[in-house]
Amino acid sequence: MREFILVTGIVLSQAPVGEYDRRVCLLTLERGKISAFAKGARRQGSRLAASTSPFSYGSFRLYEGKSSYTIIEADIQNYFEQLRSDYIGACYGMYFVELADFYARENNDERKLLGLLYQSMKALCAPSLPRRLVKCVYEIKSVAVNGEYPGIPKDRNFEGSTVYTLNYIAESPIEKLYTFTVTDSVLAELEEIAGDYMQTFVDREMKSLKVLQTLC
Repeated sequence: MREFILVTGIVLSQAPVGEYDRRVCLLTLERGKISAFAKGARRQGSRLAASTSPFSYGSFRLYEGKSSYTIIEADIQNYFEQLRSDYIGACYGMYFVELADFYARENNDERKLLGLLYQSMKALCAPSLPRRLVKCVYEIKSVAVNGEYPGIPKDRNFEGSTVYTLNYIAESPIEKLYTFTVTDSVLAELEEIAGDYMQTFVDREMKSLKVLQTLC
């Protein structure tokens, strides 16, 4: 009898396989980034159709084969429906999961990255938070979580509030990241710094970011 494993995670991406199946990339608490097959997920009425779509966060019951996982069932706690029905919000969300996919590794401890992604997706759904700010915080904290945070750029002068906010983002617990707003001038400087970080540390073209840049 096969032994099943239970993981908690979020769907980063999915791709069609064959006529009815899906190949899903999950970021999980227990096993880092993994790929799994969802048999019949593309059939009409499949119970795995919605739960294997990007942004779906919850528990996934899998069995482990010799070279891959197979999803048997899922208990989704958050579909982030607000983003699915908002095209620009969905573009932000797709960029966030694409950046998480870049950083995540299989069988690595990705608890902080998963927590950051989940909290950031929730922040995108909060009407009181500017999405440009959420994007900056997510990018800067992603670099810090990955152990690459370089601090304030030394070749330019920034407002004192920008320096304070940057250090707050890098050092604060993830659950306290989205508890503030900033002035337009500080936001512009944070965007400049986050953009520098992305150019320095991310050597992959983010397709979702290019789409987002045409919209915002």
